[in-house]
Amino acid sequence: MEKDCIFCQIAHGRTDTEILTETDTLVVFKDINPHAPVHLLFVPKKHIRSINDLTSADQEILSELIMVARDMAKEHGVSKSGYKLLYNVEKGGGQLVFHLHLHLIGGWH
Repeated sequence: MEKDCIFCQIAHGRTDTEILTETDTLVVFKDINPHAPVHLLFVPKKHIRSINDLTSADQEILSELIMVARDMAKEHGVSKSGYKLLYNVEKGGGQLVFHLHLHLIGGWH
């Protein structure tokens, strides 16, 4: 855990953020600045700065992020209508918090 990383603090229960689901590997919560009716964040508990910092040992984390996102899309009623899964990578790619995270965005009619 990185001491000053807000996503590490959330993932390790050190904030009052409402966690929608949690596994041994990750947490899911609503984005505080949503860009759609459904905007969820999937954050690994392990601090990984960005996609650029992934190692082969992190493959299971990536797989779980995507599989849990699929399940949450169904749970939040957007699996049939459609949704986006998005990673922002580095500042030029829109990454604002430097802890790997996956966005699930959907719910438009």
